[in-house]
Formats: sequence, C-alpha cells, structure tokens
Amino acid sequence: MARALINLPSTARPGEVIEIKTLIQHPMETGFRPGPNGQMLPRDIITRFVCSYDDAEIFVADLHPAIAANPFLTFTTVATASGTLRFTWSGDNGFVQTETRTLTVA
Repeated sequence: MARALINLPSTARPGEVIEIKTLIQHPMETGFRPGPNGQMLPRDIITRFVCSYDDAEIFVADLHPAIAANPFLTFTTVATASGTLRFTWSGDNGFVQTETRTLTVA
C-alpha cells in the first residue's frame, strides 16, 4: 500500500470554499525507460484520481505517463454539509488505493 498524505480542514462553515491537497507516494514508471539489463521497464503509473464528497464526484483527474512520481494534486470545493470525502487512486497492474476523511460543517 502506498503512503497517501491528505490535507484539508476538519471543520468549515456552510458555503465556505476549502482547499484540498493530496499526495501519494508512487514511482510512476513511464514504460519508456530502460532498466539495468537494457530492457524497457514496464509501465506502472497511477491513471486516475477521484474525490467524492458524500458519494458525489467533486474532482476527477486522468493521469498520463508524463506525470511526475508521487503525484501532488490540489483542488477546491464548497463545504455544503458534514460528510465523508473519499479519495481513490487507481492505476496499472491493478493498483487501487482509497482513503477517507471526515469534514464537519457547522
């Protein structure tokens, strides 16, 4: 399992715009680089990131081989109600990782 860092406020006021920052440790091998034996290393990248706020998708990113290792994504959303944010990274070779955080709107 990759290490994921997620930064968002734990509380917000109704209607407040909040900033969410995510980073996941992943080597992001493009498939275009030769390994020590001269053979091309197989592609191994995160291809999709989805953030859902109470089961509604609020941010989606499709990632490609040119993205850096350990992808860092920042986006905003409006705090509407207390709920759970679900962050899912998926990629090559069956890679899927999901993390959740709770946001309290008061």
